[in-house]
Order: sequence, then structure tokens, then C-alpha cells
Amino acid sequence: MIKVTNLTKQFGHKKAVNDLSFTVKKGEVLGFLGPNGAGKSTTMRVVTGFLPPTSGEVRICGLSMVDQPEEAKKKIGYLPESAPLYDGMSVRGFLRFCADMRGLSGSAKAEAVDRAIETCFLQTVYRQAIDTLSKGYRHRTCLAQALLHDPEVLVLDEPTDGLDPNQKHEVRNLIKRLGKDKVILFSTHILEEVEAACTRAVIVDQGCIVADGTPDELKAQSGSDSLYDLFRKVTTTDTAPAKASADA
Repeated sequence: MIKVTNLTKQFGHKKAVNDLSFTVKKGEVLGFLGPNGAGKSTTMRVVTGFLPPTSGEVRICGLSMVDQPEEAKKKIGYLPESAPLYDGMSVRGFLRFCADMRGLSGSAKAEAVDRAIETCFLQTVYRQAIDTLSKGYRHRTCLAQALLHDPEVLVLDEPTDGLDPNQKHEVRNLIKRLGKDKVILFSTHILEEVEAACTRAVIVDQGCIVADGTPDELKAQSGSDSLYDLFRKVTTTDTAPAKASADA
């Protein structure tokens, strides 16, 4: 389980995340929606331990990300936004390197790499150098490294960003399949992904949760059975005057 309690992340006077609380349980796929700049990626980075919280708590499978970061991070597979890759490595070589970093060795390492290649549909390119791959295959390679150690929790930041429609369809189906046995939190600004992959979604705006529910519940909240209308209703556009801050 992911349990986030009263999470705040502040950069100077800017509150990127403002008193967020939510949980994600095993078998649940939670979509984290919001416009650009809403605090989605910052939340992902705090949840995974890449950034410390200003206040509040994150627990991964009961482990505190502040007090027990090493143990908590072992439970997580993380696909960051614009994930880094080593262009000179082959896909298999990169995954073997990542498996080493995860402490895998011998047959367990070989099996993990083969499983990740198959799961992410990389069979036709695993011998290629990463710098020869299309954006879609590069993205799948990044996703494969997050799955190597068969984590209980997956945190995916914009997992379909830059993919073509066929690739998006494959990744969404993969997320739904993995979500049957894992805890999945993924951020997106693409509304169609809520119905395509999520069992539940929250909408964030200016660092705050402004809507929470299943896809059907969110559509019902819109008054027009439209996620688009709800999103427009509860979020601020970058051309509109900013909302008053919570601590103004």
C-alpha cells in the first residue's frame, strides 16, 4: 500500500504540493491527474524518496520513506518523467546493469531481464543500442527497468508520454494487467487514460486534491457525465487568474 498523509512540499515560497492525503491499495490503479504545473511530478518524486517532504508522511507497504528509505525504495519500481538512459548500451545491457543495481545476480538476474523484455514488448530490439531506438521503444525500456525486481508498488510518471496510439494502447493494457496484483500510482494529464487504465483517480490543481473517485463517480460529479467537463470545472487554466493560495 501507498499511504500519503498531509504531504506538503515547498520550494521557497512556492507550495508545489499542499497538504495531500491519499492511499493506494493492492489491486488498485490510481490515476493522478492535473494540468501542467499542478504538482504531479513533485508528488511522485516525494513518494519515491527522490525529494524529501517539507512536512507530512509517505509510507510504502508500512515503511516510512523518511525513516526507512532504503527498505521502502526496495518495494518500488519507478518510471520518472524523462527517465535517463545510457545511449551506448544495448537494451539488454542496460537492463542487466539495472538488475545489478537492484542486487540481482545469476539465474535470478537473467530471468528478471528476460521477463522485463517480454513484458514490455522489447523482443525485437533488445540487442540494439539505445541511441538507435524510437521514442516509444526508449520509453518501454525505461518501463522495463522499473519492473525488473518485481516490485509490489509501481510509481509511473506520465507512462504514455510521447507514445503513438498503438503504443499507448499496449502500455495502458499492461498497466491494467499489472494492477491486478500490484499497487500502481501513475500521473497523467490525458483524461482518456482514466477510463482506459484506472480503477480510481484523483485530480490535483495547484498542489491540492480537488476531486477523487472512480471513473464513473468522477463523471457523475461533472453534471454532464464528462470527465473533460469536470476537469475544466475544478482546475485552473494557465490563462486564468491564479486561485488564492490556501495560506493567503
